[in-house]
This record gives sequence, structure tokens and C-alpha cells, in this order.
Amino acid sequence: MNTKEVRESLKEHAEVFAMFASLKLEGGVKMEELPVVCEFPDV
Repeated sequence: MNTKEVRESLKEHAEVFAMFASLKLEGGVKMEELPVVCEFPDV
């Protein structure tokens, strides 16, 4: 999603969750092996 698309989505009151990350993976670590918070009951 580019900046324009994000702004348009927000204007339309869409629920948007965007995560922008810059990771340097070393030692053969795979993305799915990184701990991630996957539940947001209060949102």
C-alpha cells in the first residue's frame, strides 16, 4: 500500500492496520519464526 492508498482508506473510515518494518535477518531466521502479537481483543 502506498501513502495515497492509505490516506484514501482512512478518508473512507476503513479499519486499517499497517505495519512498516525494516528487519535485517541473520542466521537463516525466517519471518514466520519471529514472535508477533497476533491478537488485539480491545481493538
